[in-house]
Amino acid sequence: MKGYTSETIRNVALLGHGGCGKTTFLESALMATGVIKKLGKVEDGNTVSDYDKMEIEKGYSINTSVVPIEWKDSKINFIDTPGYFDFVGEVNAALRAAEAAVILVDAGSGIQVGTEAAWDACERYKTPRFIVINKRDKDEFDFYKTFDELKAKFGETLIPFSWPLSAEIDEELKEAIAMADDELMEKYFNGDDFSDEEIKNGLVKGISEGVIVPVCSSAFQLGEGIEGLLDLLLTYVPTPLQHGPYAGFNDDNEPVERLSVTDAPMSAFVFKTIVDPFVGKISIMKVVTGKINSGTEVLNERTGKAEKLGKLFFLRGKEQLELNYAEAGDIVAVAKLQYTLSGDTLCDKNDEIRYLPLDFPSPTYFVAIEAADKADEEKMGSGLSRLREEDPSFVVERNAETHQTLLGGQGDIQLGIIMAKLKDRFGVNVKVVPQKIAYRETIKGTSDVQGKHKKQSGGAGQYGDVHIKFSPSAQEFEFSEELFGGSIPKNYVPAVEKGLIESMQKGPLAGCKVVNVKAVLYDGSYHDVDSNEVSFKIAASLAFKKGIVEAKPCLLEPIMHMEIYVPDDYMGDVMGDMNKRRGKILGMEPQTNGGQKLLAEAPQAELFDYALGLRSMTQGRGSFELKFDRYEEVPKMIADKIIAEHQAE
Repeated sequence: MKGYTSETIRNVALLGHGGCGKTTFLESALMATGVIKKLGKVEDGNTVSDYDKMEIEKGYSINTSVVPIEWKDSKINFIDTPGYFDFVGEVNAALRAAEAAVILVDAGSGIQVGTEAAWDACERYKTPRFIVINKRDKDEFDFYKTFDELKAKFGETLIPFSWPLSAEIDEELKEAIAMADDELMEKYFNGDDFSDEEIKNGLVKGISEGVIVPVCSSAFQLGEGIEGLLDLLLTYVPTPLQHGPYAGFNDDNEPVERLSVTDAPMSAFVFKTIVDPFVGKISIMKVVTGKINSGTEVLNERTGKAEKLGKLFFLRGKEQLELNYAEAGDIVAVAKLQYTLSGDTLCDKNDEIRYLPLDFPSPTYFVAIEAADKADEEKMGSGLSRLREEDPSFVVERNAETHQTLLGGQGDIQLGIIMAKLKDRFGVNVKVVPQKIAYRETIKGTSDVQGKHKKQSGGAGQYGDVHIKFSPSAQEFEFSEELFGGSIPKNYVPAVEKGLIESMQKGPLAGCKVVNVKAVLYDGSYHDVDSNEVSFKIAASLAFKKGIVEAKPCLLEPIMHMEIYVPDDYMGDVMGDMNKRRGKILGMEPQTNGGQKLLAEAPQAELFDYALGLRSMTQGRGSFELKFDRYEEVPKMIADKIIAEHQAE
C-alpha cells in the first residue's frame, strides 16, 4: 500500500452495541474496494477484522483493529471497536486516534445500551459523529420511527441525510447548515439559496463542531449503502489537519499544544499494542506531527530511552502492508519496540512532548485467581504482565494481607478472556478462588494481665515477666510505660514493645491484624542472669494473647464509599438492592444528563459482584465508583461465622 498525504487521510472509529454490524460493514467495504472477493461472516469466523483466535471462538470483537480502506485516491483508516461494555477502554483509545465516529444502530433493535455508551463516549471526546441505521432489510425497519427515537434520546442536532444530496436540500438541513455559520444564517433569513460550495463547507463545519449529526440508513450485509457512506465520510469527515490542537506536556512538564501538521518535528502516540505469539509486540500509533520513516531513531518520552523504528506497516486485520513513511494524521504499526507501551508518546529527541495518557475506567469487578498448578505461579505473573502490555485497562494486584492475586476489570467477559488468553498463549491454567477480605480485630473493653516466660534448661535460662494494661485507642497502636522502682530495667522496654507489635499481626479471633489498641507496661520482674531481650519479647506476646481475649475483642470489616450513577427508571431496584447488601444510601444528586448520582456506603464483603448486579438491574446503563472509607464492627452473626471458618481452617 502506498503512503498517503495528510489531506487524503480520514480516521474513523466504528462504534455501537455488539451485533449492530460494525465488522460486517468492514467486510462490505473491503469487498466494494476489491480487497476481498467474498464477504466473511462473524458467525463463520472468517472476517478480516475479527482474526484473533478468541474472537473467532466467541463470535464477537474483543480487540480494537485498524482496517484501512482505499477509496477514490484517499484512505479511510477504520478503527473497529468491540461493542461489549467490558471493553470500553478500547473505545476510549480508538476515539483518541480518530477525527470522527460512525455509530451503527441495528434497525430491528433500535437504541441499545451500546448505542448510548457510544454517544456518551463521543460527547466526552467531542468527536464529530455520523449515525447509520443498519440492517434496513429487516421487516420491522422504519427509518423515521427509529430516527424519531434517536432524536428524542440524543437531541436536535440529528438530521436525516441521504447521499448524494439532492439539489433541493430540505428545510431542516438548510436551517442546520445556517446554524453553523453566521454569514449563511444571514442568507437563510433573507431567503437566499446556498451554493453547492456553501452547503459543503457549512456541513463540514457543522459536523466537525458537533451541531450537525447526519443520520442515514444501510444494509451492509447486502452490500447496500457502502459506496454512499464512503463518499459521505470522504466529503465530510475532517482531515487530520483540521483536528483541534492535541494537548500534552513538554520536558519541563509545562502544558503545551500541538496542531497536526507535516512540517514539524515528528511526534506520535501509541493507542494500541498487540502481543502476537509469532511476531512479538506490535505498537499501533497515530502520527500527530511531522513524518516518520522506517529506520528512524525516536525518543520514548516516558522512559527517556531511544527506540529504533523497524519496518513501518499498515495492519489490515492480521495482514501487514509495508510502507517507507507515514505523514501526520496517519495510523501506522511497528513491531518489536523494546520500551514502548500503550499510551506512550514517541517524539523527536530535540522536541520533546508527552501527549495526554489513554483514559481507562477504574476497574470495578475483581476476582481472586491462582495458578491451578502451584509451579506455574511465576509463569502466571509474567503472562499477566505481557497481557497488560496489550490491554492496560485491566489491573493485577497482590493483596499483601490476604496473599491473594486479584484480577480487576470492567466485568466477567473481560476477565474471562484474560484467563483464556493466559491458557492459550502461555499454557497457564488459572482458577478463580473465593476472595478473602482483610478483616481487622480490635477491643471494646479493658484488661490487666501478666505475661511470664520462664525457661530453665541447663546453662543460661530465659526469664521475662511483664504486667500490661490494654484498652481501646484512636491510634493504630499506642505504647507507654509506667514502671517504678526498677522492676524491669529500661533497656528491656523496647523488646516488650517489639513483642507487642509483632503479636498484633495476628489476632486471637480470626488471625487478622489487630488495630486501635493502647498498651501500658506498668510492672514486672527480671532475673540478673537469665533475663534478656528475647525473654521479654516472648513475655509481651504471652500478655498480648491473654490481654486481647479478656478485653472484649471484636471483628472489623472494610466499609466502602460508593458513587452510583443510575438512570431514573432503575432507581427503585438499585436502592432496594443496596439494603439487601447491608448498605446505606447517604444522598442523591440529580445529573445534568438525566438520572441520579447516589452516594452510598456498604461492606466490601457484599460488593464483590456489584458490577454484575448493577449491570443486570440497569440493563448496562448504571455505573459506579468505589473507594475504601473506614473499618466498622461486623454484625455478631456474620462475625461468628467468619471466626468458625477460621478455626476450622
